[in-house]
Amino acid sequence: MRIFRVILPVDDLERATQFYGTLLETHGERVTSGRHYFDCGGILLACWDPLADGDPTFPGPNPGHVYLTTGERLEAVRQRAIDAGAVPDPWRGTIASRPWGERSFYARDPWGNPFCIVEAGSEYLGGGFEILPASP
Repeated sequence: MRIFRVILPVDDLERATQFYGTLLETHGERVTSGRHYFDCGGILLACWDPLADGDPTFPGPNPGHVYLTTGERLEAVRQRAIDAGAVPDPWRGTIASRPWGERSFYARDPWGNPFCIVEAGSEYLGGGFEILPASP
């Protein structure tokens, strides 16, 4: 099995299309009145407005991060995200090298969905780190 789509709940599909179109530098594709998909290297990032799609309620933002990788300079991507309306994470919103080796920054989209942009080539894909016991 493989992941092929990640859903991001939004309550303004037009604004979400603009935000993610700017961040990802692509137009994506409107699929329904409540869904707009962006191809991110074979995995679809789906902006989903449940009310516009006929669902009765808005579930709120995702609790966990969506991780994206880029070959662009992280400084330029971070600024583009902020200019589009992203809110940098108060603790990890600056560009830094993480303990697991990734160079990245964390933010939230205008709907509160958390995301992280990771510099290509620094992605941690598993293995190579010793798991240490928790401190007493």
